[in-house]
Amino acid sequence: MHNFDRRFVYVLRSLNDPERLHIGLTDDVKGRLAAHNDGQSAHTAKHRPWRLHAAFWFASEDMAARFGRFLKSGAGRLFVKQYLE
Repeated sequence: MHNFDRRFVYVLRSLNDPERLHIGLTDDVKGRLAAHNDGQSAHTAKHRPWRLHAAFWFASEDMAARFGRFLKSGAGRLFVKQYLE
């Protein structure tokens, strides 16, 4: 039996500024989205409300963190535009 971590990389889109995306890492996508929409993150508070645009599950935190860093890079932003729009 495997003991998998439950880690997600999520992509949020601002409803007020649809060009604005936020990429994060969590083990609770629904709870994290609620926290962003409640203004609990100073980085995202002024662009709320947010909606979930995509979420990716990973079996380890290391894999999720690497993918999250990729999505925040120029190539990752292009990936989001090409495949998630």
